[in-house]
Amino acid sequence: MHHAAIKIRTDTPDHSNIPVKLCDWECPCCAHEKEEIPLDAPAPKGKPVTMTLFFDANLHHDLVSGKSVTGILHRLKKTPVDWHSKSQSTVETATFGSEHVAARTCTEQVIDLRLALRHLGVPVNGPTMVLGDNESVINSAAIVPHSKMHKRWVALSCHRVGHAVAAGIVNIHHIPGKKNPVDLLSEHWDLPSVWNMMKPLLFWNWKLMAPSAEEAKEGGNMRITV
Repeated sequence: MHHAAIKIRTDTPDHSNIPVKLCDWECPCCAHEKEEIPLDAPAPKGKPVTMTLFFDANLHHDLVSGKSVTGILHRLKKTPVDWHSKSQSTVETATFGSEHVAARTCTEQVIDLRLALRHLGVPVNGPTMVLGDNESVINSAAIVPHSKMHKRWVALSCHRVGHAVAAGIVNIHHIPGKKNPVDLLSEHWDLPSVWNMMKPLLFWNWKLMAPSAEEAKEGGNMRITV
């Protein structure tokens, strides 16, 4: 998209109204979980970075193979820095299973990104906020010691996310589907249908579409053409 640019926003998102955890992690299998901090990482310097991730899955995305697709959007502060849109390796027959696979993939990417930032000397601010639009999956991952899964790979995905929650690596919560920007990466769309969802993420060239006064003030001179 030659007429688009990434909107650079360095202000910190406000997550103060979201609780840190949803349940009491005194279960013996989770009570002592903690994040592994690399011993060879340099001393962190500068302002801390708040990470926010959105994830989603689209069941039966590929009509030929029957596979679902996972969509993940990474934000540092309020700037999108990485995105993931890929078919899942297994064929899931229910949205519950495909969403759990997406949540596990998202958690693994969170761990990798937090590790990379620490090796770069960037201070990471608290747990990474992970937001998804499937409330059943969110609740299952947040109360994993009490969740009952009949399929092993779904149970393992649930436990992978739950242990990351218990360790303080991620803080997973529900977001309404209409407000989940990662739908851009998980489903088939035409531009008019997703324009309003893309607008907060992308800053459009003023020569092709003049921004509003508020956008111009917020964007300033920090524009990186894609």
